[in-house]
Amino acid sequence: MEYTEQLNQLLMNVPRDKFRQNANKLLNECFILKSCDDTKNCYYFILREKDLFRAFFDLLGYDIIIREDYGVIALNNSFGTGRIRLRLLESIILLLLRLLYLESSKKLSQTEQVIITVDDLYDRYRNLKHERLKKWDMRSVLGMLKRYHIIQNLDADMGNPDTRLMIYPSVILALDAAELNAVYEETKNKLKTYASGGETDDAADEEDSDEAAAD
Repeated sequence: MEYTEQLNQLLMNVPRDKFRQNANKLLNECFILKSCDDTKNCYYFILREKDLFRAFFDLLGYDIIIREDYGVIALNNSFGTGRIRLRLLESIILLLLRLLYLESSKKLSQTEQVIITVDDLYDRYRNLKHERLKKWDMRSVLGMLKRYHIIQNLDADMGNPDTRLMIYPSVILALDAAELNAVYEETKNKLKTYASGGETDDAADEEDSDEAAAD
């Protein structure tokens, strides 16, 4: 009853249709970004009505994460559900994107976007595993990350080495510290297995998966 009264009071000056629309967008799209045209209006609406959104999602068992320093809003399920399962290859690409974002952002002002080429990813992957990633696999992984507002392609073919990618700051929140360590250790162990002539990459990718923090 107390929460219902609080929500009704907070909703008094907010159009319910607009609140419903933006709440569903937050639930369905993982990350709401100030720098993304598709989510910019939603970002500012949630920021303006953050007490309402916090009260509403608390009822559903979610913590709303607002990082104005990154221009990112996300949800974290208090019960550890609603998380995306990633294959090992997807986890590696996500970690490489995170590393490239951190390296590039140090050289840029707060208003500048981090832009890399797909070849940067191919190169990092090749240095890590001493083999070239197939274009089809690169397209598949990047397409998935684009859907969850981790990246945005600025050219058409995401398997082409010359294609430019904008990395959104949501890449910082996509894996928490514990998950980063788990993925790192898993990747390191797999690389040792490959080096000693153990299971193949394809078999490992089918068997192993890691969790991302996108909701």
